[in-house]
Amino acid sequence: MQIRNRLELIENGKTRIIQKARSIALQSLEYALIAADPKRLLNSKMRIENSSLHVGDYTFDLAKFRHVYVVGGGKAGGAMAQAVEEILGNRITAGIVNVPYGSKPKTSIVELNEASHPVPDQAGLEGTRRIMALAELAGADDLMICLTSGGGSSLNPLPREGITLEDKQSLTKSLLKSGAPINELNIVRKHLSAFKGGWLARKAYPALLVNLVLSDVVGDQLDAIASGPTVPDPSTFGDAQKVLEKYGLWLDASVSVRTILSEGAEGILEETPKAANPVFAKVYNVVIGNNRTASQAAAECLKSEGLKTVHFDDPLVGEARQIGRALAKFASNISVCGFSLPKPLAIVAGGETTVTVKGNGFGGRNQELSLSAAMDLEDSETCVIASLSTDGVDGPTDAAGAIVDGFTFQRAVQMGLDPEKFLSENDSYHFFSKLGDVIITGATGTNVNDISVIVVL
Repeated sequence: MQIRNRLELIENGKTRIIQKARSIALQSLEYALIAADPKRLLNSKMRIENSSLHVGDYTFDLAKFRHVYVVGGGKAGGAMAQAVEEILGNRITAGIVNVPYGSKPKTSIVELNEASHPVPDQAGLEGTRRIMALAELAGADDLMICLTSGGGSSLNPLPREGITLEDKQSLTKSLLKSGAPINELNIVRKHLSAFKGGWLARKAYPALLVNLVLSDVVGDQLDAIASGPTVPDPSTFGDAQKVLEKYGLWLDASVSVRTILSEGAEGILEETPKAANPVFAKVYNVVIGNNRTASQAAAECLKSEGLKTVHFDDPLVGEARQIGRALAKFASNISVCGFSLPKPLAIVAGGETTVTVKGNGFGGRNQELSLSAAMDLEDSETCVIASLSTDGVDGPTDAAGAIVDGFTFQRAVQMGLDPEKFLSENDSYHFFSKLGDVIITGATGTNVNDISVIVVL
């Protein structure tokens, strides 16, 4: 997987040393994307020997199953479906997986149904209904393989009775703008869904269910990845209500949403399936890759370039603009003051920040992180920071992220751009587009959070 405008991004460096730092940083991000390739990861975790299917640490006798169904959804769903087809071939009876528009690779048995992300649409709803119909069809002597990856929450909408798709669309938009982290957003989604929060597992029971997971959630919290359609849900209706109250969205939510959550909290409605439910005894969840898979690959690339490399163990979480400035100050201390670490140095960090949208601009968390970082790199002439969303889509833009250096602020001012104003408007995309410093990969077909790289030469 390549950064399409890599040469332009390198040439935007004002000095040779900055161009070299940009080249190294961008190459490490490409290594991260290669490592996160879903087909590569799935092939490393799943194989057939004779009639035995090996998935991670588990082994299943295929001769015992009458039918094999493949279902699921997410940004990596297409590539995962391709890999499963290559492994299982005609052993697959049928399948349907929801994938984002424009990311539909070729499959011959498993149907790939294109739908909307990050706001759900009717196509996603129809595809999810068909997935649940297959799950209901599955019996005790059948195997259902679920392909789960980031983006599955919006790509697999199935509002519970009493909730409309329009209700979920409106609430999703509000939650995305609020700055709520993904785990809190998904607590709400699960309690308004008949698919998420373990409901798919319940529908598929008594079939044996193997869930292959490409994690886009910090810490690989299974119930949060795609809102956990095959795992027990530890959250409650009351928790969902508290999330909406926390972000000032409770009174703005539709009457039907408030009614469902209130009645659920009062015990009038059935809760999402919990850990004690016997359906989960027949569910096997296997994580095939995550953010660490990608960030470690980036770190190895940087080490191969002769840089002393630090790989942050703690994930990047919190407000993107605050994280960006913290990374820039850390990098500047090394670049300008020498700090306590030797140069040349590289730092790799992974995670997922949030953006509280207050302006009317256009951008994503990686671009906002980079913009805020540029403001505190002004005095550093040997430092580059690049941040990228591994799915290739940073916010509602065609960019995967952005790259900055110690001259970015100066270049912007010379072009008549006010970085502070762009940041206050949440308009990082137009800022970096004017500078030619947006990172373009196109949809990558994977999704394991974000990767941020610092290079100090």
